[in-house]
Amino acid sequence: MKVLGNISHLANSGKLIAKSDKTPPAGAFVFTNDKQKIGKVYNIFGPVKNPYIAINLYRSVNKRDLESRQGEKLFVSTKREMEKESKKRRNKKSSNRKNNKNRNKSNPSKKKRSKRSRK
Repeated sequence: MKVLGNISHLANSGKLIAKSDKTPPAGAFVFTNDKQKIGKVYNIFGPVKNPYIAINLYRSVNKRDLESRQGEKLFVSTKREMEKESKKRRNKKSSNRKNNKNRNKSNPSKKKRSKRSRK
């Protein structure tokens, strides 16, 4: 993990704003000092040398706790970690699709009767 920057404030929109000295990749996972995953990079704005980063927080994250941690360092996942996560997601999706296909083959749906055949 690489250092992302410091917590600046919590915006009215619910996004956490951090000030950085580097531009992180959009969509990268954001972590606290405790290695707790708190969200994803949503937007990068402001000056190129010292950009601000808007972080889309997960619902499970306590926003008031983060608000009190102003100035604390945040970390961002590296490219390798992001690739591992995307591979895991792809594998889960493909296994779910296979399971769904097998279910459909073993449990054929009942044929619906048309209104004419009911009379």
